[in-house]
Amino acid sequence: MKAIALFIGLFLANFTFAQTDLEDRDESFIVENNKNLLKIDIKEPFLQIAAKNCNDFKAASYEGGAAAYKEVLKKYMYTYLNSDFYTLSGDFTFTLTIDATGKVVDVSGDPKVLNSEVFFDDMQYVVRRIKKNWSPATCNGQPIKSEMKLKMNFSSMSADM
Repeated sequence: MKAIALFIGLFLANFTFAQTDLEDRDESFIVENNKNLLKIDIKEPFLQIAAKNCNDFKAASYEGGAAAYKEVLKKYMYTYLNSDFYTLSGDFTFTLTIDATGKVVDVSGDPKVLNSEVFFDDMQYVVRRIKKNWSPATCNGQPIKSEMKLKMNFSSMSADM
């Protein structure tokens, strides 16, 4: 009988203290949901860096041309860039390194700004998610490693949700 009385007492005490916790809660802590809206403008044409000492250089190309790559890249950027961690504004230049098999093996970006390393890492992830390969650049009929420069303009707007 004592055990039942103890159990009921603890049960009622639990509800009593639970009510005071709700009343004493600090209301100054407000969670803000911010959303960054990102506008991306990828400039055409892409700049291909020619190989030295090459008489018959042909630039790397993407199936469907630069416009097709631009649309795919923009779609992937809107999907995979985590723009909640950085606010982007201004012009950026990305250098894609395309190996002799047509695969993008490296992406580097300029200029270096606040939190740009996180952004450049995200861009590496975005570019590597694109499954289609490039047709590699050729020098005298042989596929070679090449670099492609992409110029982009970003503008961000932050909104409270």
